[in-house]
Amino acid sequence: MNNINSWNDYLASAGAPVLTADELAKGFVAVVNGQDLIAVTGDDAASFLHGQLTNDVEHLGNAEARLAAYCSPKGRMLASFLMWRNAESVFLQVPSELRAALQKRLSMFVLRAKARLSDVSADTANSVTLGIGGANGQAALQQVLGALPAAPYTRIDHALGTVIRLADAFGAPRYQWLSSPETARELLPTLRSTLAFGGSDAWRLSEIHAGIPQITLKTQEQFVPQMVNYELIGGVNFKKGCYPGQEIVARSQYLGKLKRRTALASIDSIDAAAGDEVFDVADPDQPCGMIVNAAPNGVGGVDALVELKLAALEQGEIRLGSASGAPLRFKPMPYALDALDL
Repeated sequence: MNNINSWNDYLASAGAPVLTADELAKGFVAVVNGQDLIAVTGDDAASFLHGQLTNDVEHLGNAEARLAAYCSPKGRMLASFLMWRNAESVFLQVPSELRAALQKRLSMFVLRAKARLSDVSADTANSVTLGIGGANGQAALQQVLGALPAAPYTRIDHALGTVIRLADAFGAPRYQWLSSPETARELLPTLRSTLAFGGSDAWRLSEIHAGIPQITLKTQEQFVPQMVNYELIGGVNFKKGCYPGQEIVARSQYLGKLKRRTALASIDSIDAAAGDEVFDVADPDQPCGMIVNAAPNGVGGVDALVELKLAALEQGEIRLGSASGAPLRFKPMPYALDALDL
């Protein structure tokens, strides 16, 4: 088997059970689907993106990775990216359901810049993405690859693919490894011998427990970056130049009024999903927030990142869908949620 179709056949036969947070914490390897990759190539690639995204692209080093958002002129997030670069291109990883429209929209603003956007999701060298984490994840991956990125949001190009260390979860490093189908099929069994095996739901669950939101089709234009903690996790640079929505994002940081943040919660409803509204029992007539991301937690419900009013988080009884819906049980976030006037 030596192509993407045979890789898909292999996955179909391998299976990927739903994992619990406890299983992830011990160590896991997950096959990550549903993410596309845009390459921006040309002499002006970095400067073009620098003027479009919330983070600094011009000073992004080849050994780094960063989070960034693309906003509407009203400062609302159209997309969230993981981005990195090499000598030829800047890469933007984004949900597959958003890729085509975002690529078209960004291309409209290239104008005279020497930059070209292309979909490289199916390129053999990076067509398979594996996510690795948990207490035993680092040692297992090191056994397969050797050297690994030393700190969160650093990366290395390896003979066997690109390896990016992301935000920690469960007190342990997490890695994203992009490789070819041949490499993944050869080495995945070694990782599975010591790590729990999961699919995209397991990876999303690890992202949720790391406190890292991702904008999807159902949540486009719902949030100013700070509402989903994006500046707390390094996704906004307030010292860089202008970009669409920059004035509103900056004003939200310094002159806003309503306090909102995103928190981690468990919900005893397997149907809870991104875009679903949540309600405070004390104020049942209007929603107090919205689910940003959700993933099955392996115990009959979901764990979710939920954007909501801080007052409701601190004092309210929050439920899904209505004041009589399934209750939300909030858990500690991996970073501090400082009160911010939004």
